[in-house]
Amino acid sequence: MKHHKILLALGLSLVLAACGDKSSKSGQPAVVFDAGGKHDKSFNESAFNGAELYKKESGKDYTSIEMTAGTDLEGVLRKLAQRGGEPIVAVGDSSTVALTKIAAEFPNVHFAIIDAAVNAPNVKSIKFREEEGSFLVGALAAMKSTTGKIAFIGGMDIPVIGRFSCGYEQGAKYVNPNITMIKKIVSSNGNDAWNNPSRGGELAKGAFDEGADIIFAAAGATGKGVYQAASDAKKLAIGVDQNQNGLFKGTMLTSMVKSVDVAVHGAFKEGAAGQFKAGEVSLGLAQNGLDWALDENNRSLVTPEMEAKVNQIKKDIVDGKIKMTCAK
Repeated sequence: MKHHKILLALGLSLVLAACGDKSSKSGQPAVVFDAGGKHDKSFNESAFNGAELYKKESGKDYTSIEMTAGTDLEGVLRKLAQRGGEPIVAVGDSSTVALTKIAAEFPNVHFAIIDAAVNAPNVKSIKFREEEGSFLVGALAAMKSTTGKIAFIGGMDIPVIGRFSCGYEQGAKYVNPNITMIKKIVSSNGNDAWNNPSRGGELAKGAFDEGADIIFAAAGATGKGVYQAASDAKKLAIGVDQNQNGLFKGTMLTSMVKSVDVAVHGAFKEGAAGQFKAGEVSLGLAQNGLDWALDENNRSLVTPEMEAKVNQIKKDIVDGKIKMTCAK
């Protein structure tokens, strides 16, 4: 047991050393990425972009840590808190249990968590109403589908993915009540769920075989496999978190953009200014926390009529004329 603890401590030291020892400077912010890594072209990369923008604007560095299977998240957060991280941002709801414990241990350190809620006086919980943005891309999918079948591939069966799925389905049925939606979940294991493109490709092929012609993937780096399968099958896919329209031009119908970058950038700025505010924040279409992406990469796939209808639906959601019944 003693030998195991020594190895664990050594591994944690190596993780932090790989990120540079600058985190020992009091007040330097830190971000701990979820499984899939900061270059997943999706959720984590959006968080990374927000941290990089802070660095560019302020000229100040930050610490970043990418979690891998077996890494002691609780130990990582504790070490960052001991070194004076301000604030420490944990990306993803898988950090909830560890952050709850460490925030209680370090009441004078500020933390933020993306996609989950931790009820503590030193934690900012930043959540998104994913169902609102997903409603928009679901509506567009229903307008575009020629088979009357669309699909959703989620990384894990967790509340945030449930909101993606629910909004997507309700948006599609708002346009076409008779549309069929095929749902698939990648894995119950975090690393497999968010970083398994081959599995994503397999699930996508299965959905296409069942008659779907458009797939919305909310599965981090696993989505790369979904998009590749859609491209190979000459079908369509919908990106998530970042604007992924340019990944496979002609394949990506649109992307449901989630402003994780804005959340991380804002938390870093608050910490630097000594104006950190704890509490829960909920971001939706009205707060520009979510949107759908239309650019030169997918312009040919979306008619002006489709664009106008999606934007009208967006306005109606913001105005409260359209309401979703999705679990929070």
